[in-house]
Amino acid sequence: MKIKRAMVMAAGKGTRMRPLTDTMPKPLVPFAGRPLIDHVLDRLEEAGIEEAVVNVHHFADMLEEHLAKRKGGLRIVISDERDALLDTGGGTKKALGLLGDDPVITFNSDSVWVEGFGSNLRTLAESFDPERMDALLMIADTVRTIGYVGRGDFTMDPLGVLARREGSSTAPHVFAGVQVIKPALFADGPDGAFSTNLVWDRLIEKGTLFGQRMMGIWMHVGAPDDLTDAEAFLRDL
Repeated sequence: MKIKRAMVMAAGKGTRMRPLTDTMPKPLVPFAGRPLIDHVLDRLEEAGIEEAVVNVHHFADMLEEHLAKRKGGLRIVISDERDALLDTGGGTKKALGLLGDDPVITFNSDSVWVEGFGSNLRTLAESFDPERMDALLMIADTVRTIGYVGRGDFTMDPLGVLARREGSSTAPHVFAGVQVIKPALFADGPDGAFSTNLVWDRLIEKGTLFGQRMMGIWMHVGAPDDLTDAEAFLRDL
């Protein structure tokens, strides 16, 4: 199916990225010579997405000013969270009137990667089957990441169905910050702030949360040292 719209998660305070985020929103932190959010928007435009809803909160005026100057065919719509930070789930729920009813891509503004063969974003969009899936997450193999030091997020069965890592065990896959999801799933979420994890847990119970392994190298850039490591990796390619 053709996916036309995306939501870019850009409202967070970027606490772990301090001191850089003491003077700018995390999506404007430079990475490889350009703000993080420009890498995201370029990926969306290259994949044929027509409109991106971007939520704003931390240094919202600065981010809006930057987005207003962007050129290209991708339309940008602002979802204003200045009054209250709503987390990923609450932010998506607030933006439902902008997102419409069809499946959308949600994209964390700090998700960056080196492509393997082809476009991971196009593959994700083309692989989404609304008859079987409520959400399709782009996942990275934990051994093919830069800067990630966790124990993984999910296991995946041969059909692509995801399950949570259990307790203190490890899991081979980590969420790479991008998914295709049916926006109506957020309508039943609580008022105020909540995480998309709440929606995912419901889908896991139904067996409708799926994963798509990305090709290439995913780079975790949650803190200044992560940025340094990721940029060093790019220079060595």
